[in-house]
Amino acid sequence: MFNDATIQEVNEALKSAWDAFHIYRKCSLKERAHFMRSIAEQIESLGNDLIITAGKETNLSEARLRGELARTIFQLNSYAAACERGEWLEARIDTAIPDKAPPKPDIRKMLVPLGPVVVFGASNFPFAYSTAGGDTATAFAAGCPVVVKAHPAHAQTSKLVAGAIIKAVEACHLPKGVFTHLYGRSFEVGRALVTHPYTKAAGFTGSFTGGKQLFDWANQRKDPIPVFAEMSSINPVFLLPGKMRVSAAAIAKQYAASITLGSGQFCTNPGLLIGLEGNDLTTFITTLAAKIKTIAPVTMLNKGIYENYADKRAQALSLPEVQVVAVSEVASKEMQGIPTVAVVTADVFINNPVLHQEVFGPYSLIIKCKDMRQMTDVARHIEGQLTATLMATEEDTKSNAELVDAVQNLCGRFILNGVPTGVEVCLSMQHGGPFPATTDSRFSSVGADGIKRFARPVAYQNWSNELLPDELKNENPLGIWRTVNNELTKEAMRFYS
Repeated sequence: MFNDATIQEVNEALKSAWDAFHIYRKCSLKERAHFMRSIAEQIESLGNDLIITAGKETNLSEARLRGELARTIFQLNSYAAACERGEWLEARIDTAIPDKAPPKPDIRKMLVPLGPVVVFGASNFPFAYSTAGGDTATAFAAGCPVVVKAHPAHAQTSKLVAGAIIKAVEACHLPKGVFTHLYGRSFEVGRALVTHPYTKAAGFTGSFTGGKQLFDWANQRKDPIPVFAEMSSINPVFLLPGKMRVSAAAIAKQYAASITLGSGQFCTNPGLLIGLEGNDLTTFITTLAAKIKTIAPVTMLNKGIYENYADKRAQALSLPEVQVVAVSEVASKEMQGIPTVAVVTADVFINNPVLHQEVFGPYSLIIKCKDMRQMTDVARHIEGQLTATLMATEEDTKSNAELVDAVQNLCGRFILNGVPTGVEVCLSMQHGGPFPATTDSRFSSVGADGIKRFARPVAYQNWSNELLPDELKNENPLGIWRTVNNELTKEAMRFYS
């Protein structure tokens, strides 16, 4: 039913997107925002059919799917509002000083859209990171047409959502090429999309292997393009002694829930728990083990994810230095991820790269450190992550500055006394991190700042007011925030009108 796109279909999709780009990029911020809100309305109109279809394809519960769908609609509406407000444009104006030696020209800068964006649907989020997810929404906000490659694990769900977007395109009288929906299981389709000369950026959420391959193809082009790939994260949690002294058991219960939430199928799942040897860590491990043993396995998203979890888990547990702490004692069925916790010493972890790999599922590895110096050493040996967490008192953080600095250097979101699972959609969210968590840690795939990924700065020098884009005109007809001669303002530049 869902055949891989042919090279001809890829060419037609990107040619159509390129033609549409020259029209859509000129749409006003209000027009783009209206289009995005129309998409949200069309998706809502799909009703229960969408939830039922997604449930059959992903094994996710109705409650989880309804929550994710609500988030997706919220993203579209909130990014539409952010698009309209225009702060993301980073409008900058420095007016001329003719009598300066040499004369200073009038220079005005703003972000403009890159061009057609290819978005690869994610396996673990059929709505929020897929066809009409954050990458698609922020690309539309930036003024870029989108070509989506549906994830094969929920192709029918993707088709339904794509139909809603196409209806919004038609209702808003936009060119057809603003959105195209394609299928493809093979790497060849992905390569054709990323290496096509009309593609100007790509968004991806998935495995390290897949994301890195897209990134490499993009950089081998005659004209390299950015690939914003979210790929791998084990989200370390550092258990500091002061906090453990008073809360070891409570923290263990909190993390038992976080490790197994959604069968561990979140990019922010806490895969490493690092603590100091001693009675408090023993209490933590005992409590965590007791909870894990009672948590029932849950059917995973698809066979591929289940098999990957089973293989990676078995590989880690096969190492002689790794000791199993707890495995769920509730009977499991086919394709269910078995909640598991293991333990290893810091020395072994530091020297064994296998233990640094993500085990995508309800699994976490406890690392026993001899002292705070070794805990800091562990932090310095951990690769880039989406998140890192300190479970710590105020005194813990103040007295361990080296550890705090080391942990901050490895993550995009730095959490104090919480769990990494759960990603709030808001402007201050940073959902990105140093490689291999993502291919570009300067950007977020969640929150309106994600719009900036699909735009580039252009400076206009000595242009007349009449010829400038509305965003940079003296009178500020859009009423957006701009930095004028180093002052942030919405005011019109009346002196220059």
